[in-house]
Amino acid sequence: MARATFSVMDLLLPKLFWGILLWLVVFYGKKPACICGREEGWGNESEGRHTPISVELATVAVVRSVLDLSAFLCAVGGTASQTDSYADHLEVDVLIVGAGFGGVYLLHKLRDEYGMKVKVVEAGKDLGGIWHWNCYPGARVDSTVPVYELSIEKLWKNWNWTEKYPGYAELRAYFDFVDQQLDIKKDVAFDSKVVRAQFDKPSQRWVVKMEDGRTAYSRFFICATGFAAKRYFPDWPGLEKFKGIMHHSSFWPNEGVDVTGKKVAVIGTGCTGIQIVQETAKIAASVTVFQRTPNIALPMQQEKLNKDAQEAQKKDYPELYRYRLRTPKGHAMEPADRNTFDDTPEQREAFFEQLWQKGGFSFVASAYKDLALNEKANDEAYQFWANKTRARITDPVKRDLLAPLQKLHPLGAKRPSLEQDFYEVIDRPENELVDAKKTPIVEVTAKGIKTADGKEREFDVIALATGFDSLTGGLKDMGLKDVNGVDLSEKWKNGTYSYLGMTLSGFPNLFYVYGPQGPTALSNGPSCIELQADWIIDAITKMRKEGISSIEPTMASEQEWHDKVEMLSKNTLFHNTDSWYMGANIPGKPREQLNYPGGLPQYTRECRKALDNGFEGFVTA
Repeated sequence: MARATFSVMDLLLPKLFWGILLWLVVFYGKKPACICGREEGWGNESEGRHTPISVELATVAVVRSVLDLSAFLCAVGGTASQTDSYADHLEVDVLIVGAGFGGVYLLHKLRDEYGMKVKVVEAGKDLGGIWHWNCYPGARVDSTVPVYELSIEKLWKNWNWTEKYPGYAELRAYFDFVDQQLDIKKDVAFDSKVVRAQFDKPSQRWVVKMEDGRTAYSRFFICATGFAAKRYFPDWPGLEKFKGIMHHSSFWPNEGVDVTGKKVAVIGTGCTGIQIVQETAKIAASVTVFQRTPNIALPMQQEKLNKDAQEAQKKDYPELYRYRLRTPKGHAMEPADRNTFDDTPEQREAFFEQLWQKGGFSFVASAYKDLALNEKANDEAYQFWANKTRARITDPVKRDLLAPLQKLHPLGAKRPSLEQDFYEVIDRPENELVDAKKTPIVEVTAKGIKTADGKEREFDVIALATGFDSLTGGLKDMGLKDVNGVDLSEKWKNGTYSYLGMTLSGFPNLFYVYGPQGPTALSNGPSCIELQADWIIDAITKMRKEGISSIEPTMASEQEWHDKVEMLSKNTLFHNTDSWYMGANIPGKPREQLNYPGGLPQYTRECRKALDNGFEGFVTA
């Protein structure tokens, strides 16, 4: 494939042309018949009269064109040019994509602690990452605070939460506070979607194009877009015909949707589906839930938090942030030091009950250490869950659909959702549960949804909680090209290959955080992000110290890492379960483990080894 390049003519010659045209008009007294939408006159309007264009204005136009050319040449030559976040031709040391936890942390560290020229480009209109996009009813995080926050001292010393599991509004307020403390937004360009990026070998720079035509040049390019950057929309016929209100959960309008007295359909029972159901059922006339696979949802055990109690605990926060990195999932929880059948049945029941009362992910993250390894051990935990959950559901049909006695997949092999009153809400007679595996959706009509049994249900509002093309989708959708012009989507069409879940062969000086083949969805977000971001910062620092211009992993390193992730997965119950962990939720997507399942401590050792052994697995230049 021929290598694609960015042309100077494409970027600059139109401006030069108009600048020269202005000079011709000024000095020869001629003008086009219609420019800028005017039939008569050309220039500024004052008191109802058109005044001639000035020599000064023409001079400005030509000078700006020359400066643009200078900016481009400086960028190619490696000299800083424009530094404004929205500059047409931005030149920086590091360009970061995404203004969530990862982008904010990396910007602060690289800019404020290492003195580098850093900018962030963000497709949305504000900070927050997933919490900028997620404002659907009931949206909240499923990790506890303060584990789910940045470990930057200036932040945690001056911030307190109101709930153990904060909602999206409080998380947005947290990002506003982060900006106030760290002055983040001054170096972020919002409404800036990356549509193409490629490393230019002669200049040793990344050339990154935005949707509006702006271009950035950077020595290092870091993708901090998260694992849920690309929404998944099913290809049901008639989606465009629906006359009511329809939104994907991550495209929910900020002003909300009034569902008071409305008939609401929720498609999907993952985390977002459960949260939407719980919230909308409070005021809707009815909620109909379309479920393919029952969610083994765990009790959240939400709590209000006291400011004074948090202040008293802050002396222990530094150790908490260190400890979370020593735990497998980064949640500051560790598995029990024994296997399931080391305990008697009575001891097991008591232990399960203890974890149940703690709530959240305790039931999986602090469980017996063979929960994800031994099918029979997993059966014991599932049976406890089923007994607890079935007791909350009075409708026998709904009970068997929501919490079947025979498990359909291992507990924890699909991401568990946290619920507060989901099962009680669904159990109410006005709310319907549709078995979408037995009677799948075949069409969306003007009035509602038609299923395979021929039944059409009418709705006022449809919520698409249909998930994401997780982990790989966002990166493949950015127009990332390797040095030979091959798109990342082509590179990954038959499987995902990276090194350390952070770097890619053929993409020098590109890094990413919280993406494929890292701990990512099997870990607490900020824990994984900070671990990876610190490694990237160490790698960049080492390169600068040793005079290394670029690094990229070898294809052999990628193959070895891919095989290691698969091997670790095959030793668990994850591997034989169809889930978005395995890419199985997207038709045609290769089925493979997309997360590193070895836990944070082992992952940390793998990453440190590569740096400590002189960029082992990389080619340096």
